[in-house]
Amino acid sequence: MTDKQTLDVDIAIIGAGSGGLSVAAGAAQMGARVVLVEKDKMGGDCLNTGCVPSKALIAAGEAAQTVRSSGKYGVNGHEPDVDFLNVHDHVHDVIAGIAPHDSVERFTELGVQVIQASARFINGREIEAGDYRIKARRFVVATGSSALVPPIPGADTVPYLTNETIFDLTEQPEHLIVVGGGPIGLEMAQAHRRLGAQVTVVEGFAVMGKDDPDAVDVVRQRLLAEGIALHEGTKVESVARDGNRISVLAAKDGKMERIEGTHLLLAVGRKPNVDGLGLEDAGIEYSPQGIEVDARLRTSNKRVFAIGDVAGSYQFTHIAGYHAGIVIRNAMFNLPAKVDYKAVPWVTYTDPELAHVGLTEAQAKEQGKDATAVVFKFDENDRARAERATEGFIKAVIGKKGRILGATIVGLHAGELILPWVLAVQKGLKASDMAGIIAPYPTLGEVSKRVAGAYYTPTLFSDRTRKVVGWMQKLP
Repeated sequence: MTDKQTLDVDIAIIGAGSGGLSVAAGAAQMGARVVLVEKDKMGGDCLNTGCVPSKALIAAGEAAQTVRSSGKYGVNGHEPDVDFLNVHDHVHDVIAGIAPHDSVERFTELGVQVIQASARFINGREIEAGDYRIKARRFVVATGSSALVPPIPGADTVPYLTNETIFDLTEQPEHLIVVGGGPIGLEMAQAHRRLGAQVTVVEGFAVMGKDDPDAVDVVRQRLLAEGIALHEGTKVESVARDGNRISVLAAKDGKMERIEGTHLLLAVGRKPNVDGLGLEDAGIEYSPQGIEVDARLRTSNKRVFAIGDVAGSYQFTHIAGYHAGIVIRNAMFNLPAKVDYKAVPWVTYTDPELAHVGLTEAQAKEQGKDATAVVFKFDENDRARAERATEGFIKAVIGKKGRILGATIVGLHAGELILPWVLAVQKGLKASDMAGIIAPYPTLGEVSKRVAGAYYTPTLFSDRTRKVVGWMQKLP
């Protein structure tokens, strides 16, 4: 066995997903000596098996649905002819188009030394990766997460899909059974249904359980209307082969039901990638929920930071990117930057989309906030009417003195509409700030101005205001 080559650098990053790439690019361009270690594909889950392919598949489903439902615009609507192999190629072409931005070549040009190998801590100051032994002033663990495979009896006897394999399908599933009614499960369920598959979703509790239930019900009704079978409050007892098909045995309210399909997608969550990193040898505390970090994203070994999914907080690509900025300030400039999660947005990319930031109405009540929930419906928006997309609403949660505490939007382009509310929650803006903006007409963005204005309606049109106005009109 040959001796390993020794590298001495400023920062060593394990994992070339969104967070790791952001730290590497930022640190290298600031003049630091950077090593980036990745054992699999550059770009991580988001590019290869997550955000990018899922949104590409969703776009294909939307195109099919547009053809199918265009009759409402006076255009000849009909059942589309879906070429699933071409859909597969479209998804992978999108990935290929983005890949150069995350490539080894690009990061090498930025001055990053990329090592394509597994990494493992050998002590609190060094890691080994391939033919290298790397000593660094600071380390960043950005290994992400993987699809969680639940301990369902029989799961090891049937072929199943996860988000890491479903985008490799080149033939349309005849009947896709989705176990899990969270964002990933519902996004994939609707996309495949729109592309022509029969789809059944089995969820142990209520679908999208972390979101506002009123908003979730808008999504639920659309999924049902499109022909997706939803089995909520239903526990999967076992799975088994049934000839060339897959049989799922499920229980609800003490009654058993057998669901048969051709494909099985497991979408019940994700687990942080902590195995095989030698975290114990580096004095880094962790659990099945991820690596333990403080508000500066430092682990119990203060030389080592953990970011993104592996840090056990919100499992979103945008959080990994946010974490990267916190680490850059800490590791490069020794600034005590800390995470602040009060304005974390998330979006479920179903149709209609559901987006949220800050406190929900229920959370505000649980925290004893003196808050008011104000709703404005999309069917009162002229652009939504023109688009014939009037499902949904915006709900703003507003606290004392008109302070914006949170917002939930369900409807067309909700993911785009949430951004001003993220800013509002982050900066502590008031409903009057949102109500006072000039919104272009006709746009969906008017819903934000209108819901903020609705907060003041009871006061503005009260008997007291009428008396004041009446008195003012008597003045010369």
